Amino acid sequence: MGVVVIVLAAAYGLFAGLLLPRAAYRLSVAPGEPWRDRCPEGHPLAGWLGPARCAPRRRRAGEPAGVPAGPTPPGPGAGVPSGAGAGVAVPHRYGRRGIALGVLGGAVCGAVGAAVGWRPEAWAFVGLAPAVLLLALVDRAVHRLPDVLTLPLAAAAAALLGAAAALPGAAGSWRLALLGGAALAGAYLVLFLINPAGMGFGDVKLALSLGVALGWYGWGVWVAGAFLGFLYGALYGLALVLRGSATRKQGFAFGPFMAAGALSGLLLGGFGA
Repeated sequence: MGVVVIVLAAAYGLFAGLLLPRAAYRLSVAPGEPWRDRCPEGHPLAGWLGPARCAPRRRRAGEPAGVPAGPTPPGPGAGVPSGAGAGVAVPHRYGRRGIALGVLGGAVCGAVGAAVGWRPEAWAFVGLAPAVLLLALVDRAVHRLPDVLTLPLAAAAAALLGAAAALPGAAGSWRLALLGGAALAGAYLVLFLINPAGMGFGDVKLALSLGVALGWYGWGVWVAGAFLGFLYGALYGLALVLRGSATRKQGFAFGPFMAAGALSGLLLGGFGA
């Protein structure tokens, strides 16, 4: 039965990861800028989920060469062969490769499935893992954690774990999960107020949902996940300084390390439970 959970969770993570590249590209903008709706070559983007790749299209007869090419439209001119007065737009990627994110998503979700098993909270943790991965991608790209993801993620984590707590077989506490979210967000808020240049407010909002997940299995797991996030970030920063790639005061995206620490704590809590 445990193998079935791992396979299902990994398959879900693989499928979800394949859909993240376009969303990561569209959300990776500086604060105050609108979400991207076109690729770097000006082609309109359809929807939020899917690969970060524009399909080829042949230019119609008489269409100016400067007009951006997009997906091949139906109708006359769609099948005009090359060399018949129509230039061919080459398909191109504009973001991350979907297969890499699919493998990463499958590995993360499969690991969570292995740790938690058939317990009700598994569906909350596995289901929300791709959203955390997407946040880490955006933060790494532009050092930003968008409210459009962090706030719904926190609400979804609380709601799903609340539903899991009402089902038989749950191994955690919803009350501790809510306290864990408030405590971790409060700790990050203090750090933000002390040093706004070193801690973004987006990290505070991400800490709310990660704290909910870590608090589910108790304060021991909460402490482990929070500490490991800081440890991973500190080791990365130290490696950059030793390599000469950064100075001591240079900032870097902390969201991915928060997510990695929370994942480590969650795995410890799941296997321990």
